[in-house]
Amino acid sequence: MTQPVGSAAGSEFLVDPAWLRVYQDDPDLVLIDIDGEAAYRRGHIPGAVMLPSDYERDPVSGWVSTFSPQKFAETCLSLGIGDATRVIVYDHNMSLYAARFWWVLNYYGHSNVNVLDGGWRRWVTEGGLVSFDQAVPITGVKFTPIIDESIVGTLEDVRTACSLSDAVIWDVRTNEEYDGRTSRGGLRPGHILGAVNLDWTDLMDRETHRFRPVAEIQRLLTEQGITPDKAVFAY
Repeated sequence: MTQPVGSAAGSEFLVDPAWLRVYQDDPDLVLIDIDGEAAYRRGHIPGAVMLPSDYERDPVSGWVSTFSPQKFAETCLSLGIGDATRVIVYDHNMSLYAARFWWVLNYYGHSNVNVLDGGWRRWVTEGGLVSFDQAVPITGVKFTPIIDESIVGTLEDVRTACSLSDAVIWDVRTNEEYDGRTSRGGLRPGHILGAVNLDWTDLMDRETHRFRPVAEIQRLLTEQGITPDKAVFAY
């Protein structure tokens, strides 16, 4: 299997439907529909496995969460994910849940994962085949979780970053959450002192559910002072 060439967004973290159609039957690839059981049964990409309904999610956001390495390893094995597996994940929510699972896999040391740019909407729009059969996960694999703490910012890290010129705190929530007009279940309204606000959906095309081109994303980030020369803490 070749390395993903990315999509029109130009990122090695993404694949497009054309790439997936070529490699989706590769035995070393696991395709995950992460929208939940109801969405999975409404139709999914052929060969996609469903994230188990008992997978732990944040009670407020519904996002997939981290938990004990052993339990996560068991979850991966139930999906057919082994140490050598290429994982492709998609959703129907502008990659919100897919990107979260991408991060969780990286947290447990499995970086061989990509997000399907445009997700379910793009797949269907571009005439991709649809299945209603529940895929059977691959068996006989081994998953070894190795937690990568380097991608997690602690409370102390963020407190320190508030006073550093070479660090930036990025609030990815809506403008209303940032300025305190709504808390969406949070304990306190408002934002971390000094944080800049750029809604994560501004980096997406809301109509197609695709990521915006890299150059456009870089421009939006740079306008907020989120640049490669700085340590970035996002929340």
